Amino acid sequence: MQNLIKKNLDKRYKKEALFKKMGIFSISFCILFLVIFLGTIVFKGHKAFFVNKIALEVDFREESIRENSNKKENIGNLSFEEIANDLSFVKLVRKSIREKFSEYKDPQIINSAYKIVSDIADYRIQKSFEENPQFINSKQLIWVEVSSKVDVYLKYNISTSLKNEEVSIINNLVKKGEIKSFFNYGFFTSSDSREPEIAGISASLKGSFYTMIIFLIFAFPIGVASAFYLEEIAKKSKLNDLIEVSINNLAAIPSIIYGLLGLTVYLQFMNLPRSSSIVAGMTLAMLVLPVIIIATRNTIRSIPHSIKDAAMALGASKMQIIIHHLFPLSIPGIMTGTILAVSRALGETAPLLMIGMVAFIADSPQNFYEPSTVLPVQIFLWSDSPEIGFAEKTSAAILVLLTFLIAFNLFAIILRKKFERKW
Repeated sequence: MQNLIKKNLDKRYKKEALFKKMGIFSISFCILFLVIFLGTIVFKGHKAFFVNKIALEVDFREESIRENSNKKENIGNLSFEEIANDLSFVKLVRKSIREKFSEYKDPQIINSAYKIVSDIADYRIQKSFEENPQFINSKQLIWVEVSSKVDVYLKYNISTSLKNEEVSIINNLVKKGEIKSFFNYGFFTSSDSREPEIAGISASLKGSFYTMIIFLIFAFPIGVASAFYLEEIAKKSKLNDLIEVSINNLAAIPSIIYGLLGLTVYLQFMNLPRSSSIVAGMTLAMLVLPVIIIATRNTIRSIPHSIKDAAMALGASKMQIIIHHLFPLSIPGIMTGTILAVSRALGETAPLLMIGMVAFIADSPQNFYEPSTVLPVQIFLWSDSPEIGFAEKTSAAILVLLTFLIAFNLFAIILRKKFERKW
């Protein structure tokens, strides 16, 4: 008998040890996958937070302005605004490049030098000139972005799109300190662009913020009110049972279905502006509404019945019990559920594609009705771009999105731990 018991115990211990090893293996595999996943994104994206710039000595003296302006009369008779409007900054950029590479006589090398500088160099110089009227009658050293293919070569040593003479010129400029790396503030302050070196996430960040405001305005009060009604006020009936089942099912419906619903209701029936933050917010509100309702109901159920019974014994009505007792005690759970709902909505792409938020947005939206985009859609658009410069922009935008999502989830955990009550 003892041998049989020992044999059974040995089998049980072996199974437990095997199960433990399988659990450790599974967790190790998940951690390894997560490290590889995040490491790949960080490796590809962290360099997008820096941009390489080339120093150009731009001549704003009177003779140069007259040479590169449509008006040939005395510059002294013109106002600063007239000079800025009439001056050809493209010609100024080309003149600066020719002077920088004056030791080269081969026209082919000069043409290669033109391709080193970004196509938006004239815009950068114009903006700098308009902000600094004192530049007139002087030469100024201005740092402008290099082209995307040069930027990629300097960061990742990929020279497949560069000619040999271009590589030679770039390396020479780097040795002289005339090409340097700077923190890319434009990534956070600029909107989308056809040029990878100046494309940024400003418009998508602002669109995401507007969208979150809208869906919180709609989803939070409706979700909380629905949860309290179903849990505390509604009587048990077949209709309420059907509503409860429907809410649970709605939480599992693919998000693209909500996009189709938003397309039909908000765009075709209500004729709201396409690609606007208000339509995106209202569509996402339908998506996260079941999440908020379920989280709030679970929080209400966790409150001891003794609190309600004590309030009823003192003559409190149902509304007084809800307002003065249940709602204050359920706020931590409600906030946690809402933050998790925000995290889910912030990462959604499919429903927003259905309502037309895949448009190219070059300017940040100023209100809820202007065309806009959100960060996940911006990532989708950049990932589909053929230019190699957009690859690092895609990874950098993913890093920003992951940072927000991790921050929201961490805040939800801290909030739950801080205000959680054990009954």
